[in-house]
Amino acid sequence: MSLLSRLFGKSAPEVPKAAEPVTHNGFRIFPQPMKDVAGYRIAARVEKDMDGVTRTHQLIRADTRASLDEATTASILKARQAIDQLGETLFG
Repeated sequence: MSLLSRLFGKSAPEVPKAAEPVTHNGFRIFPQPMKDVAGYRIAARVEKDMDGVTRTHQLIRADTRASLDEATTASILKARQAIDQLGETLFG
């Protein structure tokens, strides 16, 4: 962060730390909320090892939450919902 930004009180943006994966029905969910104008956008990376290959799906929703904690929780819930509804077809 620059010296001028610090002098005038502008703080560094909050950067979400890498979250530990949550497992659900054999899938790994990595909540990755994205900073947005309205707060944090719901987003997560969903992975599953299939036939020795790690398949990945990036879930990004239009929904936002005011805080990072709320967005992290909502990201996990939305990823679980997608897994329950789509299963392995989530990967295309």
